[in-house]
Amino acid sequence: MAPATFFQLSSFAAGVRSVLSSTPLQVLLYLNTWYFAAFYLAEILMFIYKGILLPYPPDNLVLDVVLLLLFLALETLRIFYAWKGNLCERSLSSFVSLFILFPCAALAVYYLLLQTFVLRLEFLLSAVLLCFYGLELLLGVISISAFSRSRVY
Repeated sequence: MAPATFFQLSSFAAGVRSVLSSTPLQVLLYLNTWYFAAFYLAEILMFIYKGILLPYPPDNLVLDVVLLLLFLALETLRIFYAWKGNLCERSLSSFVSLFILFPCAALAVYYLLLQTFVLRLEFLLSAVLLCFYGLELLLGVISISAFSRSRVY
């Protein structure tokens, strides 16, 4: 028997289990963290631009800024739980992050289509953010499935 095969059999016999964390999901979460920071900064600068140069109703500007703050809080929680769930291989944390993903996606759609004035840059940034969300949803569901299948009761 080859030495590599012997070590594989001995680690299997010792009860060592394989790592189930999703590397593509972790890379995507890392990139999403930096992208959302850039998105958030760009949105703040665009709100300053729109508040100064466009006839923005004051109530609508306040609503959009409050929703942006809510977006920051939800996205921070979502990324934290997704990061923790993936690295610790916890189905519940991963599920919570996927649950928070839906309000985040709704806010991204709001900034994509529904706010008072939508700039082309906002449309592009929100569309890219929704692409991140779609990929993270797919990889998150696959990860939760892998975590759940490996659990020994």
